[in-house]
Amino acid sequence: MNKNDENYIYYLVGQNIKKQRKLKNLTITKLAILCNYSEGFIKNIESPKYKQTFSLGTLWTFANALNIDIRELFAPLEKD
Repeated sequence: MNKNDENYIYYLVGQNIKKQRKLKNLTITKLAILCNYSEGFIKNIESPKYKQTFSLGTLWTFANALNIDIRELFAPLEKD
């Protein structure tokens, strides 16, 4: 993924949501319940092949559900 592509931010945040979800031992189903979002929406966000857009409010909801600072969703990826 090209970091200069505007879609990179969606990829970055999606991968960080997935990472934090797994660190908290949450399934997509459990996170969907905590956030009141559909499993499909979360799967699309976490997918490196699909660009799912979302709002800042959505990020705030994820951060609260994961009990993390919202800035963690923008952390550089280890493999980049």
